[in-house]
Amino acid sequence: MLVSDFDYRLPERLIAQAPLADRSASRMLRLERKTGRLEDRRFRDFPDLLRAGDLVVFNNTRVFPARLYGRRSGSRAQPLSPQNPASKGFLQGRVEVLLTKQVSMEPNEWECLVKPGRKVGIGERLFFGDSTQDRVGRTLSSAQLAAQVISRGTFGERLIRFDAVPNFFERVERLGHVPLPPYISRDDEPEDRERYQTVYARERGSTAAPTAGLHFTAEILEGMRAKGIETTELTLHVGLGTFQPVRADTVEEHKLHSERFAISEQTAEQINRALDQRRRVIAVGTTTVRTLEFAARNTGRVSPGSGEADLFIYPGFDFRVVGGMLTNFHLPQSTLLMLVCAFAGKEHAMSAYRHAVSNDYRFYSYGDCMLVE
Repeated sequence: MLVSDFDYRLPERLIAQAPLADRSASRMLRLERKTGRLEDRRFRDFPDLLRAGDLVVFNNTRVFPARLYGRRSGSRAQPLSPQNPASKGFLQGRVEVLLTKQVSMEPNEWECLVKPGRKVGIGERLFFGDSTQDRVGRTLSSAQLAAQVISRGTFGERLIRFDAVPNFFERVERLGHVPLPPYISRDDEPEDRERYQTVYARERGSTAAPTAGLHFTAEILEGMRAKGIETTELTLHVGLGTFQPVRADTVEEHKLHSERFAISEQTAEQINRALDQRRRVIAVGTTTVRTLEFAARNTGRVSPGSGEADLFIYPGFDFRVVGGMLTNFHLPQSTLLMLVCAFAGKEHAMSAYRHAVSNDYRFYSYGDCMLVE
């Protein structure tokens, strides 16, 4: 299966650069996957389109400001300390680090993407929160976070180890930037900290938002409860597995990075009960779809627990849990678009995308959405 089969033309003007003032004001394209019928709706209609007995599953992961800007050094220096501060002459070029997954807490090690990728080698020291210096270049205070490159992968991937500090995440919250995707051609702004986050986000750990959930408001959730719609939550921390580009020519060659997930016993029980009663399980977002299908891949029933999910879903996949999906519009030739094509049928999904382009839907993270059922 060729990756190029999942391409489509998108005018740049349709890429949403900022969120709407009202989350629930987004447009929603409804797609019947059996017939391919399309219907233009508003997201506010979502509760009314649900059936009695539907179970809606959310991903409650929380985005943290995972993009850090700092300076790098070619030296294999000792950890930063008052006795070993970073001086003006010691620091070199600017570096951008996107933290994608914490692989250990002690020592504090992270998988990340770095820019410029080719220049940052193993053993290099990275400093975040530039030191304060006087007029003659003497260091008055040291950087707030420092790390060393432990190993390197391809395409800018690195493993780094942070020096031990108290309140690590408090420092990241203070120094970090909201990791807006590269197709949003502006710097992050203070309001992105709230808007690039679902209203039900709880479990910190994502590098990117599960964007299908960005449309929900407290009022929409209350409307679902008023209709008696059952809901539940799981956690999948969005990392490289969700947004890494496909660099292979054929779909089957691509290998997905794993991402951390957790499903509680209560959530597994709710989902399995819905399946036993032949009620629909509606997944909010592709991350929820992958987590559910990963957890049920062996038996067809969702098992509680936590671990690393690396399920790559593309056309031909046999869905065992999900009966409906709310999703945003995704990048051409991306694994997310392949998942949508697997669930909706490739011809129906690509026809829906062409319809969305022709009718000026807003695309990607801050854009409109599609309900596939």
